[in-house]
Amino acid sequence: MRMTAAERDSVTAAVTAAEAGTDGEIVTVVARSSDAYHDVALHWTMLAMLLAIALLAAFPLPIERLHQWLDPWAPAVPINAVLTIALFVLVIVFLICRVVFAWRPLRLALTPRATKARRVRARALAIFRAAAEKRTIGATGVLLYLSLDEHRAEIIADAAIHDRVPDATWGAAMAALIGPLKQGRAAEGMAAAVAQIGLVLAEHFPRTPGDTNELPDRLITL
Repeated sequence: MRMTAAERDSVTAAVTAAEAGTDGEIVTVVARSSDAYHDVALHWTMLAMLLAIALLAAFPLPIERLHQWLDPWAPAVPINAVLTIALFVLVIVFLICRVVFAWRPLRLALTPRATKARRVRARALAIFRAAAEKRTIGATGVLLYLSLDEHRAEIIADAAIHDRVPDATWGAAMAALIGPLKQGRAAEGMAAAVAQIGLVLAEHFPRTPGDTNELPDRLITL
């Protein structure tokens, strides 16, 4: 899901319109993903390797048959042969998992929703601190962050806004975003969410004479 230049311009225009009635500043960021989730792939790989060992322990007959095929005169399978075969199996399992989990959509599909939520929130906070926090005179910056692969978004407000506006107030903006997003219209959803954020800011921080545009209106893509 990639935004065209026209779609990015529509979000920028929505920010400009929303800020026309408020001293607040809205920063919009859209990212393809908030994390690579390589650690999730590693966890699944370890689980697969443990499962392989458990299967070898529960069903030792294949090891015995293999050893008898390699050495028909052996009366029993020695421990070093068992360990060697087990090591070989683990290496094969690891290599297979390495190839399979290199496919990004699979890593995302196997990542728990709670983990995705935490990663998106952490990335949004990091971006907010770098791009919006305390970068306006009145500490009135708001970040709207959308992570496309996870289909998740975050709204983070600066100190002055956070003191006056409960987090639940942003529910209308999130609802305006999620509806179109589910239908593949991310830009439309972001523009609608920006409009809702603008209404909240205009209510609590109406535009005053001499207000200037302190943060860029353009949509930032990562």
